[in-house]
Amino acid sequence: MGAQPSTSVQTAKTWEYRELSMPAGTSRETARQVLTGAAEIDRWELDRVRIYPDGRRRIWLRRRVYRVVRTA
Repeated sequence: MGAQPSTSVQTAKTWEYRELSMPAGTSRETARQVLTGAAEIDRWELDRVRIYPDGRRRIWLRRRVYRVVRTA
């Protein structure tokens, strides 16, 4: 029997980032709901949160981007 050609797939992992801003006065519960929705629906994960002295929030989300590279 002849040998079957083998195929291999390589993936290069990179990150895609998204920035959210929430105004002062946004409750923790509201912020949690927004972030939970982004995580469950679009597969975003929390990268960084910055809470400013005036109460506004800047939130960075990230998710992996898989790029398939054909070798044959």
